[in-house]
Amino acid sequence: MHRVLIAGIAQEISSFNPVPTEYELFSIQRDEEVVEVNKGTSTAIAGAMKVFDSEADVQFVTTFAAKAVSAGPMSAECWNTLSTEFIDSLRPYVGEVDAIYLALHGAMGGKTELDPEGWVLEQTRALFGDDMPIVFSLDLHGILTAKMLQYGNGVTSYHTYPHVDLHDTGMRAASLLLKIVAGAKPVVARVRVPAIVRGDELKTDTGCFGDQIRKIKSLEAGGEILSGGFLIGNPFTDVPELCSQAFIITDGNQGDAERIALELTAEFWENREKMQSNLVPLEESVEKASSMAGPVIFTDAADAPSSGSPGDSNSILAELVRTNYPHTVLAPVTDAAAVQKAVAVGVGGTFTAAVGGALDPRFTPLEFEFEVKLLSDGNYILESWGAPQFSGITAVVISGVFTLVLTSLPVSLFDRSLFLGHGLDPKNFHSIVVKSPHCQPRFFDDWAEHNFNVDAPGSTSANLRSLGHSICSRPIFPLDPDVSFEPTVEIFN
Repeated sequence: MHRVLIAGIAQEISSFNPVPTEYELFSIQRDEEVVEVNKGTSTAIAGAMKVFDSEADVQFVTTFAAKAVSAGPMSAECWNTLSTEFIDSLRPYVGEVDAIYLALHGAMGGKTELDPEGWVLEQTRALFGDDMPIVFSLDLHGILTAKMLQYGNGVTSYHTYPHVDLHDTGMRAASLLLKIVAGAKPVVARVRVPAIVRGDELKTDTGCFGDQIRKIKSLEAGGEILSGGFLIGNPFTDVPELCSQAFIITDGNQGDAERIALELTAEFWENREKMQSNLVPLEESVEKASSMAGPVIFTDAADAPSSGSPGDSNSILAELVRTNYPHTVLAPVTDAAAVQKAVAVGVGGTFTAAVGGALDPRFTPLEFEFEVKLLSDGNYILESWGAPQFSGITAVVISGVFTLVLTSLPVSLFDRSLFLGHGLDPKNFHSIVVKSPHCQPRFFDDWAEHNFNVDAPGSTSANLRSLGHSICSRPIFPLDPDVSFEPTVEIFN
């Protein structure tokens, strides 16, 4: 009987978000709570548990799983507490388990630790020794570091963007781990590409980036490789090893791993110009939308909490107000102070508040006279994966043509969950502000007349040169001119 330990720690950050992540932002499950929260969901941990449950000679134990909405870098206090709790949760199982699966992200970051996942793997290895099989999974936007590969035996990553294969990624990680336990000898080849990318061509179903992913999936399905992935990193996580990269894992065949990784990255580099966002100026998007029948989507990816922004931008609202926009508008804004004013007057009451810029000083608060339509405790279910979400005390307020969902905390907005969870169907509005770079088409694009990808300011702007990277290795495309790519294969085994 093989005993496998499951643990997880995950967050994606924007280094350009001025608000640090504190410990309280993390949702943490311990021991059996990990099973209870993940069972029946679409998470990577649920996928791994399914594989282990299907094997008669495998048992698993769960220790610790922490996850936070994307936000700013972790404060020193947050990381100190979180990392200590994580490692302490593993200590009782030293000498008690045969293998370890860690559900990670790859784009965590802190004020005092720029590679949290690498630290976790290093410390886990130090506890359990060199002979312990350790496999981890990452988001496709993760930054896979040399330290992660040095201390882990294998890795899987999402194959979809927008992300719909978390469960499958966990299943692949569990299967890879069991193959290693059974005797496979993984050899990892990776090639790093000096490029950060953004835009529609990264959609794996329709964009050119999908070509690399489909080749990897075909090789995995055919058994030619144990695992493979192409990580495009998170351009907002400004860390030393930020890049795009391919990794290929074979069972002892270094030559094949090298060849495949080189082929994939050469194709990717050729398409680097395509893989940038086509942004529409804010004024132009509002002017065009005003004459459309609708529904119309204003994509404000520059303030996407799922990418690490605080969610308090009012830049699109300000332009709509300035131009006396004639249509109904639905928009989310993080503003705890405005929520408290709504709570004070209650449903049906009215109040005046300056909304926006509560957290990010680049935005100037915009004053509205509101009527409160609904108040909630901020608990709702994520449309994408069925997981519980928490936006803090939340208020639905109306001012003229504007319906705003004011949250006390930033929450991921890559689907309609926040709206639907508060009694609002986006289809009933002419214009909807969507604070996410890309959503599954069924959520908005399939029924909207047009989606404007707005060039707005913010800490997750797809206008990458505007962000101010200062830590990542340079030169890197598109931040620098005349970047060259001289591929180097790195081997880990």
